Amino acid sequence: SKNAPVRMVPQNFSTLADSVSPAVAHIRVEKTVKGGGPAFHQFGQSPFGVPEQFRDFFGRKFGPQRRPDFKQRGQGSGFIIDKSGYIVTNNHVVEGADKIKVLLKDETEYDAKIVGRDPVTDIALIKVEGKGDLPAVPLGSSDNLKVGEWVAAIGSPFGLEHTVTAGIVSAKGRVIGSGPYDDFIQTDASINPGNSGGPLINM
Repeated sequence: SKNAPVRMVPQNFSTLADSVSPAVAHIRVEKTVKGGGPAFHQFGQSPFGVPEQFRDFFGRKFGPQRRPDFKQRGQGSGFIIDKSGYIVTNNHVVEGADKIKVLLKDETEYDAKIVGRDPVTDIALIKVEGKGDLPAVPLGSSDNLKVGEWVAAIGSPFGLEHTVTAGIVSAKGRVIGSGPYDDFIQTDASINPGNSGGPLINM
């Protein structure tokens, strides 16, 4: 009605965060990074190598040598979209991963495998095998989402701790020049390393 109060800002997002956070996953990844090009072990060594006539004088150890492979660890967020254990995350989180671990709010930890990846949209689908139904969030329809609607972004960057930011849908169908799927939702809810990969939730 004309005299009905207008609720500009939700009183709080606690109920929303509590209901969704069990399905928001913390993802730990281990990757093997190849050593790559030559490493020069003498300070000031020319990157173009040691001339042949000087190699015996300085010793072979001063010449270029291959850098060893090493393990690189990373982390990110994701969210369960199906009770059987399918999880959406960012492609850059799991790309090239040798091992993927998923930690949920109830402290359960799972090994995960990659089901599919799309570098263009930076989205990946991974799968864990749970001992029963896992908590999941339903996927909404962007057709039903309205500009100006309140939304929250939720992530789990540090294991059991969750981070929540809030804002509104600023625009739909945003074109940013990123390939064939250039049809994005713009929001002013902060998307940062803390909640990147987590879900964007409407009220």
